[in-house]
Parts: sequence; structure tokens; C-alpha cells
Amino acid sequence: MSPDYTLYVCTDRDLMTSSTVEESAEKAILGGAGVIQLREKDVPGRVFFDTAVKVAEVTKRYGIPLIINDRIDIALAVEAEGVHVGQSDMPCQAVRKIVGKDMIVGVSASSLEEAVQAEQDGADYLGIGAMNPTGTKADADIVTIDELRMIRKAVHIPIVIIGGINSSTIPYYKGLGVDGIAVVSAVIAQSDITKAAMELKKEWLS
Repeated sequence: MSPDYTLYVCTDRDLMTSSTVEESAEKAILGGAGVIQLREKDVPGRVFFDTAVKVAEVTKRYGIPLIINDRIDIALAVEAEGVHVGQSDMPCQAVRKIVGKDMIVGVSASSLEEAVQAEQDGADYLGIGAMNPTGTKADADIVTIDELRMIRKAVHIPIVIIGGINSSTIPYYKGLGVDGIAVVSAVIAQSDITKAAMELKKEWLS
């Protein structure tokens, strides 16, 4: 399954306007999301697993890759298409040994050095950010547009940008060779998730 990174939507049960995580994922897919990342920061492992099973049913039905944030064990257990790790999680090289060559591995990076290292370690794509201050990750390092340009020049794998990406910030990042936008609240927290996803994707591609 070759991912379309154009609109990469991360779930958030605290911000979502739908009644279940799987419903929010489905609504995002109907709006054009090409990748769904299941992000569960503060729930017990069993709840994460049960939610992953339900979300995987949705993503498989639509033929959309499911990426599990942090939890390699859950990604393998539900046969998700991929896993995403941050700089404080298990190193990409070790993740690749566990999941094999066929699973998508994404890595968060906020500097040129981290991005280059992730590519060398076998990452399939990079999540670059935070591009702007964001409520979903208050302690995130901010990446400048100049740094983003340097990263794009240095690495050959797809890049998605994350952190305060919405209709008002999208114009700053067009024409920089970025493969897609990763969003949370700009889609998941909106009253009409499908419409928000559709409009954001259209804005990015226009």
C-alpha cells in the first residue's frame, strides 16, 4: 500500500467532535485523508489496543494506511501498515529490526541532523515540526522555514509537516517540496470533520 501523504490526519480523543475515535477516522477519510495515525497518549494499553482494532477495520475498508503512534507492539498486533516514533522513543534502526522491511516507519524530526539520521536509519517518511506553536504538543521545538528547506534538500524520503497547520498557515509552506500536511485539531476538532478535511486538502493542493 503506497501512502498518499497529502493529508495525514492524527486522531485525538480529547479534541474530537465525533463520539468515537473510529468515527472521527472514517469522517476524515471521507474528506480525503490519505493516512490515519492513531495517537493515544493517555490511555491504558488495553484501551489503545481495542481502539486500534476498531480503527484498523475502518482504514482497511477504505484501503488507507493506518500508522500507530509509538506503540510498535500494537501496530504489529492489529497488522497496521505502519508505526511512527519520536526522538524520545525507540530508535528507528531498532524499530526497523522489529517490524521488518515491509512496515512503514515514520520518524519525527525537528532538525536537519535528526532528519538525516532518520533517513539513514531506514525511515520511510519524516514528520517535521512543530512548524508553529500547537496546543497538542506544548513543549515542541519550532522548526523554521529555512530549516525545513535544508531538510528537504538533504533527504530523499517523503516529508509531512506538523504543528499548527491550518488554512491560515498553509500558504507559508507551499512550493517547498513538502509531500503533505499532518493535522490534528484543524480536522478532528471541527464540527464537520469531513468538510474540514476536504477544504484543507483543497487549500493545500490549490
